[in-house]
Amino acid sequence: MAAATLDQPTRIQANHAAVKKLGTWTTARTFEVRARRGSAVVDLRSPHIPAGDIEVRVDLDRAMLKLLVPDGAIIDQWDLKVAGRGKVKDAYGHGVPGGRLIRIVGQITQGEIRVHRGGIAVLSAIFSREFLADARRARKEGGVPTVADPEHAEHAQHAQS
Repeated sequence: MAAATLDQPTRIQANHAAVKKLGTWTTARTFEVRARRGSAVVDLRSPHIPAGDIEVRVDLDRAMLKLLVPDGAIIDQWDLKVAGRGKVKDAYGHGVPGGRLIRIVGQITQGEIRVHRGGIAVLSAIFSREFLADARRARKEGGVPTVADPEHAEHAQHAQS
């Protein structure tokens, strides 16, 4: 797990590539995502991310960013500049009062951000090579896969204690 401090943003770059950050991969609450003609998947469901608002700074040019967020998360895109056919798709649910606030700032040019919540987020994580590798690791170690649902692994650790 690549740990970042709360002061420094975690940087993700996807130029002409597909980048996936799934499971319990960070403890940061600030992310910078820059993508040019590529795609990035960023999992924000980890229980290792401290409480409080999450900020995702984006610079997307003909690229796609998929955010896996917990159910009830509130997506704030007020400070997001969209040019051309850029858009934010959040069709699978809506935030609830008291839900985790995820603030998206920056700009999208001819790209999109897809927000996946709950079961759709789990399916997005399962259909990846990272999940297969994590499932093999968990089977070998006798543990629980963390990529599909990071909170599930946290509950399994508490149950074993």
